[in-house]
Amino acid sequence: MVIGIPREIKNNENRVALTPAGVKEFTKKGHEVFVQQNAGIDSGFSDELYEKAGAKILPTIEEVYATGEMIIKVKEPIDQEYGLIRENQLLFTYFHFASYEPLTMAMIASKAICLAYETVEKPDKSLPLLVPMSEVAGRMAVQKGANYLEKPLGGRGILLGGVPGTLPAKVIILGGGVVGTQAAWMAAGLGADVTIMDVSLPRMRYLSDVMPANVKTMMSNEFNIRKMITSADLIIGAVLIPGAKAPHLITRDMLKDMLPGTVLVDVAVDQGGCIETCRPTTHENPTYEIDGVLHYCVANMPGAVPYTSTLALTNATLPYALQLADKGWAKAAQHNPDLISGLNIVNGEVVYEAVAKTFDLPYVPVSKYIKH
Repeated sequence: MVIGIPREIKNNENRVALTPAGVKEFTKKGHEVFVQQNAGIDSGFSDELYEKAGAKILPTIEEVYATGEMIIKVKEPIDQEYGLIRENQLLFTYFHFASYEPLTMAMIASKAICLAYETVEKPDKSLPLLVPMSEVAGRMAVQKGANYLEKPLGGRGILLGGVPGTLPAKVIILGGGVVGTQAAWMAAGLGADVTIMDVSLPRMRYLSDVMPANVKTMMSNEFNIRKMITSADLIIGAVLIPGAKAPHLITRDMLKDMLPGTVLVDVAVDQGGCIETCRPTTHENPTYEIDGVLHYCVANMPGAVPYTSTLALTNATLPYALQLADKGWAKAAQHNPDLISGLNIVNGEVVYEAVAKTFDLPYVPVSKYIKH
């Protein structure tokens, strides 16, 4: 198969979809890999390293899309890329369709095969291609939150871990999944007073067992959330419903009950955000203020640490990408059911039910294309 690796063009997206080591694994199996010039430069991988691994370098993104049978990316295509995508071309990347209707409609019109990292699902319901970036984002949420709590950046002027004789900051984490767990470890390690809120009692029992003493758990419901936010310094949104929009757990009217300078970090922004006043921001302009509350809603947080993120992402995606290249998408999905759930749009039809429901679109069961 012919693989295309374009340079990411989303604002301040410094990751690349494949490392030179990953390229080598494709070329060893006889696949051709075409990498756009300087695609890996911001992640620390030069064109020379890709060429040594067996890739061919193409100067423009147009040539990469025109050449590749499978395009492997990090982030969803943006407007400039829509017209480059061809019928029957396989796109393997993060899409987060439920959060952006124009992207969904453009991919339907393209009649491409859209296989989304974030919905590839194992039999135990874990999301193997979302986990590595969720781990990065969860840890970064605390790092950024601690930073923006500083007064010159708009926060309350409170040190996350406090010092002897002063209380530490109160951190509320909405969601006890991968993002929430990683955020809790980081915040706890810095000495904060942490509460994880979730709707699953088994999950909270597990977290109570493994977390240090400065991490508590609490049932997530509107009453408890309203009570907790009145004294919180940092609130991290870490809610995920695979392939669907996140519910709004914090509404606009709740902001008035928060302390001035409270910092909100919504990691769920990729899926529409779990905070009603959240809107996607960029690394260039990461924050905005509403009612005295600082919002940090960068939609590609791991892009700020591209070397770590690219290595972590390739570790997870490469085995699946090799299967897709070796067998083609239909046979690969037939042999590996994890990939079936990754299929969101096929030949202009929505085959992922949550996306179809979000935009009231016709839903076609994936069994039309994959027999298993």
